[in-house]
Amino acid sequence: MEKELAYALDTFYFLISGAFVMWMAAGFAMLEAGLVRAKNTVEILTKNVSLFATACIMYLIIGYNFMYGGGYVLPGFDLILSMADNSAEAVTAGGDDAPYYSNLSDFFFQVVFVATAMSIVSGAVAERMKLFSFLVFAVIMTGFIYPIQGLWSWGGGFLSEVGYSDYAGSGIVHMCGAAAALALVIILGPRRGKYGADGKVNAIPGANLPLATLGTFILWMGWFGFNGGSELAVASVDSANNVARVFVNTNMAASGGLIAALLVAKAMFGKADLTMALNGALAGLVAITADPLSPSGLLATIIGAIGGVIVVFSIVGLEKVKIDDPVGAISVHGTVGIWGVLAVAVFSGASFGAQLIGIASIFAWTFGLAIIVGFIIKAIMGLRVSEEEEDAGVDISECGMEAYPEFTNE
Repeated sequence: MEKELAYALDTFYFLISGAFVMWMAAGFAMLEAGLVRAKNTVEILTKNVSLFATACIMYLIIGYNFMYGGGYVLPGFDLILSMADNSAEAVTAGGDDAPYYSNLSDFFFQVVFVATAMSIVSGAVAERMKLFSFLVFAVIMTGFIYPIQGLWSWGGGFLSEVGYSDYAGSGIVHMCGAAAALALVIILGPRRGKYGADGKVNAIPGANLPLATLGTFILWMGWFGFNGGSELAVASVDSANNVARVFVNTNMAASGGLIAALLVAKAMFGKADLTMALNGALAGLVAITADPLSPSGLLATIIGAIGGVIVVFSIVGLEKVKIDDPVGAISVHGTVGIWGVLAVAVFSGASFGAQLIGIASIFAWTFGLAIIVGFIIKAIMGLRVSEEEEDAGVDISECGMEAYPEFTNE
């Protein structure tokens, strides 16, 4: 009975953590809808709900097998590998090697991670990428690109063998999504009007900062499932204590990142920039994701604060080289994702060499494949909307409706 109760509790924890991470999809949708212009709101929301559904289907049919089934799919879409769940006899009679959670709960927890990686891409390509071209890319990203590099680490592949350490995915999830986003942004080019003829960077403000702020809080909350659930257990004293520590460190890193970014923005721009503060909180969360268990609360705050400083300089730096990212996703998840992976070596004793191999492998694979896929999609069906459609807003051309019909479009 004791093992059955522990099994039930750990399974329930997987499912609740997965639900928290699924809620991050709402956070990404609200954040991105707030940071784009009003005329592009419906389309970015459509991308976010559609990419989530696409990710779930592709990971069920193909991706989960690649990542946890030894890198194969056929015959018979074998995921289903794990879809035969554990019997009560297996749980109680297997000794220390007995399964301690439902296989289906593991799939559910993993599938919301791949959706998170894809959500990073949607914000970076906002306001100029065709909806269905984006969804075709989502099929490849969630079915193949993400799960194959996930196999290298969480699936027991060569990165895990060299000692690469990434507790909840600063590199495996966040940098992977950012690398794909960077590839597509390079192919797409900047939004019209973002850069003047003299190279001047023109600000393009978002339409709804209250919505962006709400999205940030939703993401902050969802991250407790993202990091906390990655302990993968809660039914023992040690694992319960670990989960509590992860929650505290996750929260403190976000706080450190927000305050640091706010102060840096004030020093650089003379004003308290809300968008930088929001991205600072997210940067702190990304930074601590690679190891939210080992640090003290104060050290977690410092790790997050360094992420908050980095993200401001990264956003400004990428704009100067004409990498146009409307929501700062490449900086938050990519630049700071790299910092998070390296922070494990700096503060937790992981091998610098292993961490660098992980960063290089994940980035090279994801960026390289994304560039190839992006150019193929561009050749076959086009990647970017027309200049006229972009000027009018992609809501009408791509979705045939407006988010705020009572107001005049820009």
